Amino acid sequence: MGSVTVFGLPASTDVARVLACLFEKDVEFQLVRIDTYKGNHKVPEFLKLQDCSGQVTFKDGKTTLTNSREICRYVCTEHADSGNKNIFGTGALERATIEQWLQAETQNFDPPSSDLVFQLAFAVPLGLIPDQTIIANSEKKLAKLFDVYDRRLAESEFLAGDEFTIADLSHLPNSQYIVTKSEKGRELFKKRKNVHRWWNAISSRDSWKKVVEMQQEHPGLLEKFTY
Repeated sequence: MGSVTVFGLPASTDVARVLACLFEKDVEFQLVRIDTYKGNHKVPEFLKLQDCSGQVTFKDGKTTLTNSREICRYVCTEHADSGNKNIFGTGALERATIEQWLQAETQNFDPPSSDLVFQLAFAVPLGLIPDQTIIANSEKKLAKLFDVYDRRLAESEFLAGDEFTIADLSHLPNSQYIVTKSEKGRELFKKRKNVHRWWNAISSRDSWKKVVEMQQEHPGLLEKFTY
Protein backbone atom coordinates (compact mmCIF):
# COMPACT_ATOMS: atom_id res chain seq x y z
CA MET A 1 0.00 0.00 0.00
CA GLY A 2 1.22 3.50 -0.85
CA SER A 3 1.59 6.29 1.66
CA VAL A 4 -0.89 8.65 -0.02
CA THR A 5 -3.94 9.55 2.06
CA VAL A 6 -6.75 11.96 1.19
CA PHE A 7 -9.02 13.33 3.91
CA GLY A 8 -12.42 14.68 2.87
CA LEU A 9 -15.67 13.86 1.11
CA PRO A 10 -15.83 13.15 -2.65
CA ALA A 11 -18.85 15.49 -2.81
CA SER A 12 -16.44 18.36 -2.13
CA THR A 13 -15.23 19.89 -5.38
CA ASP A 14 -11.68 20.19 -4.01
CA VAL A 15 -11.60 16.54 -2.99
CA ALA A 16 -13.10 15.46 -6.32
CA ARG A 17 -10.36 17.35 -8.19
CA VAL A 18 -7.65 15.52 -6.25
CA LEU A 19 -9.29 12.12 -6.64
CA ALA A 20 -9.62 12.56 -10.41
CA CYS A 21 -5.92 13.41 -10.64
CA LEU A 22 -4.93 10.38 -8.56
CA PHE A 23 -7.00 8.10 -10.78
CA GLU A 24 -5.49 9.63 -13.94
CA LYS A 25 -2.00 9.00 -12.56
CA ASP A 26 -2.82 5.47 -11.31
CA VAL A 27 -1.63 6.38 -7.83
CA GLU A 28 -2.82 4.10 -5.04
CA PHE A 29 -4.34 6.05 -2.18
CA GLN A 30 -6.43 5.75 0.94
CA LEU A 31 -9.50 7.96 1.33
CA VAL A 32 -10.61 8.90 4.82
CA ARG A 33 -14.06 10.38 4.52
CA ILE A 34 -14.61 13.32 6.85
CA ASP A 35 -17.78 15.37 6.71
CA THR A 36 -16.52 18.94 7.05
CA TYR A 37 -20.07 20.26 7.22
CA LYS A 38 -20.69 18.51 10.53
CA GLY A 39 -18.65 19.77 13.44
CA ASN A 40 -17.55 18.09 16.64
CA HIS A 41 -15.88 15.08 15.03
CA LYS A 42 -12.48 13.89 16.13
CA VAL A 43 -9.87 14.18 13.40
CA PRO A 44 -6.08 13.84 13.31
CA GLU A 45 -4.23 16.75 14.90
CA PHE A 46 -2.48 17.78 11.69
CA LEU A 47 -5.81 18.53 10.03
CA LYS A 48 -5.84 21.76 12.01
CA LEU A 49 -3.23 22.94 9.51
CA GLN A 50 -5.73 23.00 6.67
CA ASP A 51 -7.26 26.19 5.31
CA CYS A 52 -10.55 27.63 6.53
CA SER A 53 -12.62 25.81 3.90
CA GLY A 54 -11.56 22.47 5.38
CA GLN A 55 -12.38 20.73 2.13
CA VAL A 56 -9.35 18.54 1.49
CA THR A 57 -6.12 17.47 3.17
CA PHE A 58 -3.53 15.36 1.35
CA LYS A 59 -0.69 13.47 2.99
CA ASP A 60 2.15 11.65 1.26
CA GLY A 61 4.65 10.53 3.85
CA LYS A 62 5.83 13.69 5.58
CA THR A 63 4.27 15.98 2.96
CA THR A 64 0.94 17.62 3.83
CA LEU A 65 -0.93 19.81 1.32
CA THR A 66 -4.34 21.47 1.43
CA ASN A 67 -4.73 23.31 -1.88
CA SER A 68 -6.33 20.97 -4.43
CA ARG A 69 -4.56 22.44 -7.44
CA GLU A 70 -1.19 22.32 -5.70
CA ILE A 71 -1.93 18.72 -4.78
CA CYS A 72 -2.57 17.92 -8.44
CA ARG A 73 0.70 19.56 -9.45
CA TYR A 74 2.50 17.60 -6.73
CA VAL A 75 0.97 14.28 -7.80
CA CYS A 76 1.81 14.89 -11.46
CA THR A 77 5.40 15.82 -10.61
CA GLU A 78 6.08 13.10 -8.04
CA HIS A 79 4.47 10.40 -10.22
CA ALA A 80 5.51 11.71 -13.63
CA ASP A 81 6.09 8.23 -15.06
CA SER A 82 2.83 6.73 -13.81
CA GLY A 83 -0.56 6.69 -15.48
CA ASN A 84 -1.34 9.55 -17.84
CA LYS A 85 2.11 10.92 -18.66
CA ASN A 86 0.80 13.88 -20.69
CA ILE A 87 -1.52 15.33 -18.07
CA PHE A 88 1.00 17.95 -16.90
CA GLY A 89 2.89 18.33 -20.17
CA THR A 90 6.15 16.81 -21.33
CA GLY A 91 8.15 19.98 -21.92
CA ALA A 92 8.53 23.58 -20.78
CA LEU A 93 6.27 25.02 -23.49
CA GLU A 94 3.48 22.53 -22.83
CA ARG A 95 3.76 23.09 -19.10
CA ALA A 96 3.53 26.86 -19.57
CA THR A 97 0.37 26.53 -21.65
CA ILE A 98 -1.20 24.23 -19.07
CA GLU A 99 -0.36 26.70 -16.30
CA GLN A 100 -1.93 29.50 -18.33
CA TRP A 101 -5.24 27.64 -18.52
CA LEU A 102 -5.00 26.52 -14.90
CA GLN A 103 -4.72 30.18 -14.00
CA ALA A 104 -7.79 30.91 -16.14
CA GLU A 105 -9.68 28.21 -14.27
CA THR A 106 -8.59 29.52 -10.88
CA GLN A 107 -9.17 33.22 -11.50
CA ASN A 108 -12.01 33.32 -14.04
CA PHE A 109 -13.95 30.05 -13.86
CA ASP A 110 -13.75 29.05 -10.22
CA PRO A 111 -15.24 32.16 -8.55
CA PRO A 112 -18.56 32.30 -10.45
CA SER A 113 -18.84 28.53 -10.81
CA SER A 114 -18.21 27.97 -7.10
CA ASP A 115 -20.87 30.55 -6.22
CA LEU A 116 -23.28 28.83 -8.59
CA VAL A 117 -22.50 25.34 -7.28
CA PHE A 118 -23.06 26.42 -3.69
CA GLN A 119 -26.45 27.91 -4.51
CA LEU A 120 -27.54 24.95 -6.66
CA ALA A 121 -26.17 22.01 -4.69
CA PHE A 122 -25.42 22.96 -1.09
CA ALA A 123 -27.62 25.87 0.00
CA VAL A 124 -30.79 23.84 0.56
CA PRO A 125 -29.08 20.91 2.38
CA LEU A 126 -27.52 23.51 4.69
CA GLY A 127 -30.91 25.06 5.42
CA LEU A 128 -30.41 28.14 3.24
CA ILE A 129 -32.58 29.63 0.52
CA PRO A 130 -30.78 29.80 -2.86
CA ASP A 131 -30.01 33.39 -3.79
CA GLN A 132 -31.43 33.95 -7.26
CA THR A 133 -29.41 37.12 -7.77
CA ILE A 134 -26.15 35.27 -7.17
CA ILE A 135 -27.30 32.48 -9.48
CA ALA A 136 -28.16 34.91 -12.29
CA ASN A 137 -24.92 36.89 -11.92
CA SER A 138 -22.82 33.71 -11.85
CA GLU A 139 -24.52 32.34 -14.96
CA LYS A 140 -23.91 35.66 -16.75
CA LYS A 141 -20.21 35.62 -15.91
CA LEU A 142 -19.85 31.99 -16.99
CA ALA A 143 -21.64 32.66 -20.27
CA LYS A 144 -19.07 35.33 -21.17
CA LEU A 145 -16.20 33.09 -20.15
CA PHE A 146 -17.55 30.13 -22.10
CA ASP A 147 -17.69 32.28 -25.23
CA VAL A 148 -13.92 32.66 -24.84
CA TYR A 149 -13.54 28.94 -24.19
CA ASP A 150 -15.61 28.09 -27.25
CA ARG A 151 -13.29 30.08 -29.48
CA ARG A 152 -10.25 28.43 -27.93
CA LEU A 153 -11.75 24.95 -28.27
CA ALA A 154 -12.39 25.58 -31.96
CA GLU A 155 -8.61 25.49 -32.32
CA SER A 156 -7.76 22.46 -30.17
CA GLU A 157 -9.38 19.39 -28.66
CA PHE A 158 -8.69 20.55 -25.10
CA LEU A 159 -7.86 23.85 -23.43
CA ALA A 160 -4.07 23.51 -23.44
CA GLY A 161 -3.82 21.65 -26.74
CA ASP A 162 -4.85 18.31 -28.16
CA GLU A 163 -4.11 16.32 -25.00
CA PHE A 164 -6.24 16.13 -21.86
CA THR A 165 -4.39 17.88 -19.00
CA ILE A 166 -4.99 19.01 -15.45
CA ALA A 167 -6.20 22.32 -16.92
CA ASP A 168 -9.24 20.43 -18.21
CA LEU A 169 -9.45 18.16 -15.18
CA SER A 170 -9.62 21.11 -12.81
CA HIS A 171 -12.89 22.24 -14.42
CA LEU A 172 -14.63 18.91 -13.85
CA PRO A 173 -15.89 19.16 -10.24
CA ASN A 174 -17.78 22.45 -10.52
CA SER A 175 -18.97 21.70 -14.05
CA GLN A 176 -20.45 18.39 -12.94
CA TYR A 177 -22.72 20.13 -10.42
CA ILE A 178 -23.67 22.89 -12.85
CA VAL A 179 -24.64 20.43 -15.58
CA THR A 180 -26.57 18.08 -13.31
CA LYS A 181 -28.31 20.59 -11.01
CA SER A 182 -29.65 23.22 -13.40
CA GLU A 183 -31.22 23.33 -16.86
CA LYS A 184 -29.74 26.78 -17.40
CA GLY A 185 -26.42 25.37 -16.30
CA ARG A 186 -26.64 22.60 -18.87
CA GLU A 187 -27.48 25.17 -21.53
CA LEU A 188 -24.28 27.07 -20.76
CA PHE A 189 -22.44 24.04 -22.16
CA LYS A 190 -24.90 22.75 -24.75
CA LYS A 191 -25.44 26.01 -26.64
CA ARG A 192 -21.73 26.30 -27.39
CA LYS A 193 -20.69 23.60 -29.82
CA ASN A 194 -17.04 23.32 -28.88
CA VAL A 195 -17.59 23.68 -25.15
CA HIS A 196 -20.24 20.98 -25.32
CA ARG A 197 -17.90 18.62 -27.20
CA TRP A 198 -15.15 19.35 -24.69
CA TRP A 199 -17.41 18.69 -21.71
CA ASN A 200 -18.58 15.37 -23.17
CA ALA A 201 -14.96 14.35 -23.73
CA ILE A 202 -13.62 15.22 -20.27
CA SER A 203 -16.65 14.03 -18.29
CA SER A 204 -16.62 10.63 -20.00
CA ARG A 205 -13.09 9.77 -18.87
CA ASP A 206 -12.84 6.68 -16.68
CA SER A 207 -11.08 8.66 -13.96
CA TRP A 208 -13.99 11.06 -13.62
CA LYS A 209 -16.60 8.31 -13.80
CA LYS A 210 -14.93 6.73 -10.78
CA VAL A 211 -15.15 10.02 -8.88
CA VAL A 212 -18.84 10.45 -9.72
CA GLU A 213 -19.49 6.90 -8.53
CA MET A 214 -17.73 7.70 -5.24
CA GLN A 215 -19.82 10.86 -4.85
CA GLN A 216 -22.94 8.73 -4.95
CA GLU A 217 -21.80 6.55 -2.06
CA HIS A 218 -22.66 7.50 1.53
CA PRO A 219 -20.42 5.76 4.07
CA GLY A 220 -20.10 6.96 7.64
CA LEU A 221 -17.59 9.48 8.91
CA LEU A 222 -13.92 8.57 9.23
CA GLU A 223 -14.31 5.37 7.25
CA LYS A 224 -11.21 4.33 5.33
CA PHE A 225 -11.07 3.03 1.77
CA THR A 226 -8.10 2.07 -0.38
CA TYR A 227 -8.18 2.64 -4.16
